[in-house]
Amino acid sequence: MDLIQVLSKQIANQIAAGEVIQRPSSAVKELMENSIDSGADKIELYIKDAGKSLIKVVDNGSGMSVNDARNCHKRHYTSKINNINDLFKIKTMGFRGEALASIASISMMEIISKKIENNIGIKIILNDGKIVDESEYVSQNGTTINIKNLFYNVPARRKFLKSNNVELRHITNSFTRIALANPDVEMHFYSDNKRILFLKKSNFRKRIIDIIGSKKNELLVPINETTSLASISGFIGKPEAAKRTRGEQYFFVNGRFIKNNYLNHAIQKGYSDLIGDKYFPSYFINFKIKSDLIDINIHPTKTEIKFENEKEIYAILRATTRKSLGEYNIAPSIDFAQEIAFQDSYSSSKNNYISEPKIKIDKNYNPFNNEFYVNENIQNKQEEIIKFNVNDKNLQPIHFGNKFIIYFANNEINIVHQRRAHKRILYEKILKMKKGSILSQKLLFEQIIEFSIGDVKIIENIKKKLINIGFLIKIKDVNKVEFNSIPNNLKESDIKSTIEDIIELHKQNENENTKINSEIAIALSNKLAIKSSRNLNTLEMNDLIKQLFACENQYTCPSGKKIIKKITNSEIENNF
Repeated sequence: MDLIQVLSKQIANQIAAGEVIQRPSSAVKELMENSIDSGADKIELYIKDAGKSLIKVVDNGSGMSVNDARNCHKRHYTSKINNINDLFKIKTMGFRGEALASIASISMMEIISKKIENNIGIKIILNDGKIVDESEYVSQNGTTINIKNLFYNVPARRKFLKSNNVELRHITNSFTRIALANPDVEMHFYSDNKRILFLKKSNFRKRIIDIIGSKKNELLVPINETTSLASISGFIGKPEAAKRTRGEQYFFVNGRFIKNNYLNHAIQKGYSDLIGDKYFPSYFINFKIKSDLIDINIHPTKTEIKFENEKEIYAILRATTRKSLGEYNIAPSIDFAQEIAFQDSYSSSKNNYISEPKIKIDKNYNPFNNEFYVNENIQNKQEEIIKFNVNDKNLQPIHFGNKFIIYFANNEINIVHQRRAHKRILYEKILKMKKGSILSQKLLFEQIIEFSIGDVKIIENIKKKLINIGFLIKIKDVNKVEFNSIPNNLKESDIKSTIEDIIELHKQNENENTKINSEIAIALSNKLAIKSSRNLNTLEMNDLIKQLFACENQYTCPSGKKIIKKITNSEIENNF
């Protein structure tokens, strides 16, 4: 009996759909890109239940003929390429002829389309990729596609979709990327009959401001460079606009959004010495490259591109970033045409007597007097977030380098990193605290802080958790959040960075049901923990050690870094 057989078209399409359409946002991306390819200058997106019940895309593009509407859902039917050579000069968003076929095979699809020159349009209804009804239809010019009950016939895939908030965030990200790449197209976005974004035709800078927020305008630095390999244009953020969360990093190659860690590294290098290691600069960069110098046909999602001259593009991007920052007096620039060492004029000092430099000595200075640190700690409320209690068991600890606590126990030398130890203590306390048990401080004046649209969706999703730890917030707009109260001992200046830390951890984990408490505890303990430079007295060191060993995990901080280093007697002897 033969075992190998040909799969049916329906099964083959559903398998392929798993790669092309991973979640509702994938369908949104493919449909909107088709609208862009049709020449539309107005696109409307409507979704219900985060795209699980309905995805509707309406455009005023060229529309489809009757035969095109009948064939567009068939696998490998496309209007974009005719032969193999066309793969090396792709100028459209789509070209594989897979997207509509994949979507149609896992949903109930309705296609309404009308060409400008026709008096009447066509309406086609499909189930499982098969036409079940076709009729003439009076409609506006362009195409409307309704996708209902996505993954209804693939229950395993539908089961593993995330919550509505998470899926909506992914849809918002897809919409944002296409909107930024096409500022000359008017775009509307509605979710559950609520308007999310209304974007009029504009230039690139205005489109960025409309999506990210008006405060971004003054923080944008133009970037422009034209070479024989590529043309680079767009904007990068000033160093002070760098955030602790990813999300405002956009590369567009010939109008297509791409992800490229190598080019992202070039931007990061351009910001060397200007931003911290854990900060991410904002950038919105357009590349114009000859289509035969890139390969788009890497993955069905078409967000990966292979460059023929990748190293050269890297060098150009890095240099252009540094140049733009320097032109706007943000990065220090060096004039290599002049040698600074030879700029001094000796004529003015030629006849002057050169005296021996003198050093003044303060004979009363005592390097072991820590009065300065005590006064600084008293003035800094952030350093007083923990009040240590007297520990009955005196370990006679030694403070070393204002960073480490050294004590002796069980014939071992124990070295404790004080800040990491305090992070662990606070982390476990926050996790164990009940609702409302964390003290909250009311702000004298509310703070309204701008975040990206996607980040506001995350804040809205974890709002109850934030309230439980002392935040009192209101969502003011699609990209604005109002803060009225914050956890006790948290500085007002740390509000945004603390929330950004929580958001970034949430993006990395994605599983909001089991990780949110941990993410919030990590971010808050990081902000509230004592600084490494704080000078602790003996009582404080004893109590910190006591609290550390009351923790379930005494050896690593919440981010996984080592807290304690033990040195045994034999290890010491081996060094002699």
